[in-house]
Amino acid sequence: MDQDIKKKYNYWQWRTLIILMIGYALFYFVRKNFSIAMPALKSELGLDETHLGIFLTLNGIIYGISRFINGFISDRAKSKKFIMGMGLLLSAIVNILIGLSPQMNGFFHLLDNSGKATIGMVYFIGSLWLINGFTQGMGYPPCGSLMAHWIKPSELATKQSIWNSSHSIGAGLVAVLVGTLILGKFGYEAWQWCFFIPAILAAAGSLLLFFGLKDSPASVGLPNPEELDENAPVKKVVKESPEHAKRLYDALLKKMVFRNPIIWILAISNFCVYVIRFTILDWGSMFLTDYKHLPIATAANVVAASEIVGGIIGTLLAGWVTDKFFKSKAHHTCLIFMVMATFCFFMFWKMPQSNTGLAIFFLIMSSFFIYGPQALTGIAASNQATKRAAASANGILGIFGYASTTVSGLAFGMIAKSFGWNTVFAVAIAFGILGCLVFALMWKAPADGYAKADKIIAEVEAQEVAEQ
Repeated sequence: MDQDIKKKYNYWQWRTLIILMIGYALFYFVRKNFSIAMPALKSELGLDETHLGIFLTLNGIIYGISRFINGFISDRAKSKKFIMGMGLLLSAIVNILIGLSPQMNGFFHLLDNSGKATIGMVYFIGSLWLINGFTQGMGYPPCGSLMAHWIKPSELATKQSIWNSSHSIGAGLVAVLVGTLILGKFGYEAWQWCFFIPAILAAAGSLLLFFGLKDSPASVGLPNPEELDENAPVKKVVKESPEHAKRLYDALLKKMVFRNPIIWILAISNFCVYVIRFTILDWGSMFLTDYKHLPIATAANVVAASEIVGGIIGTLLAGWVTDKFFKSKAHHTCLIFMVMATFCFFMFWKMPQSNTGLAIFFLIMSSFFIYGPQALTGIAASNQATKRAAASANGILGIFGYASTTVSGLAFGMIAKSFGWNTVFAVAIAFGILGCLVFALMWKAPADGYAKADKIIAEVEAQEVAEQ
């Protein structure tokens, strides 16, 4: 392959990857700011754990449904960057409205005489956070589809793991911004700025997505990434008619996604992974202040460390290990990391109050390990479904992953209020063990589904010839 083409391709691939990382990190600025601000919302507005748990659950369920819907749209849409950019802009608008909610008291009677939330405020914020769940679901599917188009399968685990660190970068930075720089410095009464400032940054980021991304290598005159693999067999590139492309997509969607048992195993595993992940990310600032009796600024810094130190390094290590030692079999790494994440969370729970430092270490290490399977389940789904149906497969994983908020959100909020954090931790660990068992079911699965997809494509083409 011509060296100039390779150089141009590398430039555009890394440009796409970096812009996607920045954009998706900013999605977390207008999503996980709510979790860090929850102690302030409880103190200033009187919202309790049940209210907050309901918000988290509704947001998660709608997010999962949105990811599923937008997965199908992204696989077939010409402008994937528009979907992602519009989702980020709309999330910014929702956050601004939440921050302005006290100023709307005259119209909707959202506050009582003491300045605490009425049931109207609960419905108002809950409805906005539900809308935010849908707009947030416009972020991941375009990312998954774009990376499957820009990165060849043999490198996807490593490079998508680099992108996946944007989860932790965004969640960690917003924890510092909201918990340390805003609430830690100005107090709980500054809670509105926990929504205003992230929203402003997200709105600016949406412009980067609109004008900085390209939807495919072909849009800048480059070949598909697999054509740059010197070890791959040379295939004749044929421009597909819309009818042929639709027929192929429908066949692959049916056989590589909906009738593919590996996708469903990954989906169930993803549910368990996200229970552990959201227990730490969504409730970390709450149980570290309530259960470990840390100040809010310290608790926010621990959550940030869990994301930035644990999540980023853990994600990158998991991707590298998968391609280097497991021949791109992401599910092997998932099982090992899930076992370690569950063990570390158990150790955090059992650390005595007198040993706070070691407890914090195990919490960070649990985050370190949980981000391996969190990243790799999506990568495995992309490789198993192939790039033609990657976003659709990840849409199913998204529904299962964010359906976990029925446990990590509403259920854990009610359990924490009625039975305490010990019961929450026990249930979370039970789901961690279940996730290990489910991952073990697919140990012998291949690294990807491209060989299977080639057979399906050949069958479709043979059928089309027979019909002519």
